[in-house]
Amino acid sequence: MSGGEHDDHGEWNDLLHGFIDGELDAANAARFEAHLATCRECADEMENAVMVKRLSAREGVKWQAPEAVHVRVQAALSLEQAMMTRAAMATRQTETPWQRAWRLVREWSFVPSLAALAASLMLVLNVPQQSQMIEDQLLASHVRSMLADHLTDVLTSDQHTVKPWFNGKIDFSPPVVDLAAQGFPLVGGRVDYLDGRVVAALIYRRHGHVINLFIWPGVARAKTNAEKEGYNFVEWHADGLVFWAVSDVAAPDLATFRDDFTRATAP
Repeated sequence: MSGGEHDDHGEWNDLLHGFIDGELDAANAARFEAHLATCRECADEMENAVMVKRLSAREGVKWQAPEAVHVRVQAALSLEQAMMTRAAMATRQTETPWQRAWRLVREWSFVPSLAALAASLMLVLNVPQQSQMIEDQLLASHVRSMLADHLTDVLTSDQHTVKPWFNGKIDFSPPVVDLAAQGFPLVGGRVDYLDGRVVAALIYRRHGHVINLFIWPGVARAKTNAEKEGYNFVEWHADGLVFWAVSDVAAPDLATFRDDFTRATAP
């Protein structure tokens, strides 16, 4: 990369953060959106920045403290307890009643240090967990597919074209149906990467809204319905496959899509 290209890309990086924070004027925002559609590096950086901002704003998410932290905290508590025990044993043998009362007062003076240690531990334990939940990965892929202009790899509503297109690209055969008659027309398909493996993604529309349906092999478990940051999720299982639908359509519409897809692909 030449020096001029590097400088230009530095400018795009500056614009990216301004774009995420809503600080760009209309002209620069439009210019950045046009650049984002053609630059994979910026699209990836955009995805990472959006996810970091989303995770950092979340409440109630916790990280598990590293084992080394637990070891150091436990050692500190054990040492302080041992010091208290030795001091008590050395003085209790010769102390008078008044000295015994004074000892109780002094022993309480250890409480602030223990409280501070506990508070420090709570700060560590409340850091958000590093490994993303599957819903976070699904949401990131859904948003990225629209931001990076990579909604489809094969653009067609013909299910007989989409299904064979996956041959050789993934190690399973996803069911593909067009649900236009039910109000969910098929747009196309693509391959994506989720939870450490390549998956199939089918794209449908509902009154102008995009529905990403992610499919990969997996074991059956209880159905999941969830909502995250204005997006709805539904999960189901059939024939050894896991299905996750993600969209900003209303939850009842997404549930109807699941039911229509299940009926259309039933043996």
